[in-house]
Amino acid sequence: MKRDTHIVLTGCNGQLGRALQQAFSAQHWRLTALDRHACDLAEAATLRACLAALQPDIILNAAAYTQVDLAETETETAHAVNAHAPGIIGEVAARLGALVVHYSTDYVFDGALARPYRETDAPNPLNVYGKSKLAGEHALRASGAHGLILRTSWVFGTQGENFIRAMLRLAAERETLSIVRDQFGAPTSTAFLAETTRQLLCRYRQAPEDFPHGLYHLTAAGRTNWHEYAGHVIAAARRAGMPLRLAADGLKAIPSRDFPRPAARPANSQLDCGLATKTFDITPPFWQEDVDQALAEILAS
Repeated sequence: MKRDTHIVLTGCNGQLGRALQQAFSAQHWRLTALDRHACDLAEAATLRACLAALQPDIILNAAAYTQVDLAETETETAHAVNAHAPGIIGEVAARLGALVVHYSTDYVFDGALARPYRETDAPNPLNVYGKSKLAGEHALRASGAHGLILRTSWVFGTQGENFIRAMLRLAAERETLSIVRDQFGAPTSTAFLAETTRQLLCRYRQAPEDFPHGLYHLTAAGRTNWHEYAGHVIAAARRAGMPLRLAADGLKAIPSRDFPRPAARPANSQLDCGLATKTFDITPPFWQEDVDQALAEILAS
């Protein structure tokens, strides 16, 4: 592949999109970053025309409809972006001979298993968001494009709204917080996802004909629940001297049934990353390491 590999990135203003822009800022990558105004994934004709005009070597699809609860009522929009757009991206990529890297979610599973989910486990999404993301995986595969589908979970970054920022804000405003204790997963940083994507594409550029396309799980190592995760964030904020209104015993653990939401969530969101680790020689960091690094940056800003 030529030295100035042209990458088109969708969803450039999202948490992951911003991290990907930073990861691919080196001179030997030519990056075209697209936000919704430049290329709306919900508009099929616009998406086709935009990608065809840009003639990318690689498409990073970091755009997604991620409002899990709103998706229950905004079904058409969720499916346009998450289900139909990946197929269109794949169709254009197949014609151009381009690679597609697409990011998917743990929410394609129902969370009923007692162990981490493998790529070979049958999906069974509980909500519209998960169903739309699974349909997007299928559409990309059916397009005939060379694709790399990376399923991840509980994504956070240093910019934009996420669980870490929400906990810091709420702990500064309230004396008590009630956080769900019976949903498990691995918080995964956009920094890890972006840097790993860069490493994978370096390998692809060196030998595209031998690149192992397919579906892989990619998350941080370890396991936690939302209550433990919140406690980790708040303890770090206290150590850093952030003024908090939250009482010392103000963080309460509750079952998910006491916090009903429009969209059901899987109880177990943990993904087995053994295939990616073996295939690409990846060593995911433990979730606490990445959370601490992001917290240090957020608290210093």
